[in-house]
Amino acid sequence: MRLLRTFLPLAAAALLLVTLPEAEAEAVATLKIATVAPEGTPWADGLNQLKAQVEKDSGGRVAVRTFLGGVLGDENETVQSVQRGQYQGVGASTGALASIVPELSVLELPYLFRSAEEADYVLDKVILTAVEKAFKDHGLILAFWSENGYRTFGSNWGPVKSPADLKGRKMRSQESEVHLQMYRSFGASPVPIPVTEVLTSMQTGVIDGWDNTPLFAFAAQWTSATKFVSLTNHIYQPAAIAYNKAWFESQPADLQAILLKARTGLAPQMRKEIRALNPILIQNLSEMKVTVYKPTATELAAFEAPAKVARDTYMAKATAGEKALLAQIVKGIDAYRAGAR
Repeated sequence: MRLLRTFLPLAAAALLLVTLPEAEAEAVATLKIATVAPEGTPWADGLNQLKAQVEKDSGGRVAVRTFLGGVLGDENETVQSVQRGQYQGVGASTGALASIVPELSVLELPYLFRSAEEADYVLDKVILTAVEKAFKDHGLILAFWSENGYRTFGSNWGPVKSPADLKGRKMRSQESEVHLQMYRSFGASPVPIPVTEVLTSMQTGVIDGWDNTPLFAFAAQWTSATKFVSLTNHIYQPAAIAYNKAWFESQPADLQAILLKARTGLAPQMRKEIRALNPILIQNLSEMKVTVYKPTATELAAFEAPAKVARDTYMAKATAGEKALLAQIVKGIDAYRAGAR
């Protein structure tokens, strides 16, 4: 009996050692999340905060691994990899997400939004439900909105004061039809290449310029090969964190809620940090001997007619889903300008 009393606790302890790791392994989910944003950016900080929040709130049941700087591929590649389930999450611009969720393309029509606050109202209060459905229809889950911001032109030949300054210029374009159409309407020759190839292409003369936000251009070091940045603010570009739908829906309901929790805290904070950095970055560009040009209201007005051509040309071939989403966006813009908040 003494031997039995000794053996039973030891056997129970051994059984516990065998079964606990297996149970823990089954309970832990891995969230690999990729972005082309490099270290030292609000995007990197935001994803690290997401990692800390999710791991803390889940009690370690979700392990988050972040992959920055495009190490898992360019934006389009990572978005497609997440849809296929190779990774569980991605942080990307709507231009890249539109390669999977085409309805998002209409968000990037040139000169659609007058201000970031106007865009916030439309994204958060007008089209969220429709966009969530579009993501799900294409195998993704919209976790929360962030932003890339207002896109500007970088060039080597001089400031971009009007569409005439872009005529015939080889401009790097995001790999998105709405961006390509904008450049064609402005008279430029768009060259669709991934973000990871832009710096080399500027240095070797493959392209004459690019368009992106000061934040991204600075972080990706494009500005080191650029002489002029023109603050045309021609496209407001949202961005988003998205999850693979099958992976997300395989998680327990409480973990799903934790994965979406960032909408109410982290998402507004990321927007705020990105916007606060913009004037600082513009000042830094001047200190780097990059000429920063701010077009006048009259000069910006010259972009309106070709921008409308770009919008109309794109929408003539748009899907029913894109047309429906644009109608909601326009309705929301009208409401905001009438005083809705």
